[in-house]
Amino acid sequence: QLQLVESGGGSVQAGGSLTLTCAASGVNFRFYDMGWYRQPPGKERELVGIIYHGGTRFNYADSVKGRFTISRVDANKTVYLNMNNVQPEDTATYFCNSRWGPRDSWGQGTLVTVSS
Repeated sequence: QLQLVESGGGSVQAGGSLTLTCAASGVNFRFYDMGWYRQPPGKERELVGIIYHGGTRFNYADSVKGRFTISRVDANKTVYLNMNNVQPEDTATYFCNSRWGPRDSWGQGTLVTVSS
């Protein structure tokens, strides 16, 4: 399994941009599907998007399509979440996830707060 550490969270005004980073450690990173999830205050965790191994297939939540982009650099074992035109409803703790068969890991999360 991978070990994941998110960074880049913080406070941003509505309409602004923010990039989150997920740094992984471990082996065989390139075989993992990497996802971003978020948990708004008082709500359940939800999918933001997934970038599949190979880096050419994606799955985004409807709520972020056209605003958020996920990318990965396998050589650096890093995944990014580029967030544009953020809105107050994007306020949440954002989590990185890695999956390869039964191997499933989560990071500790990074908080994003969007003010109007």
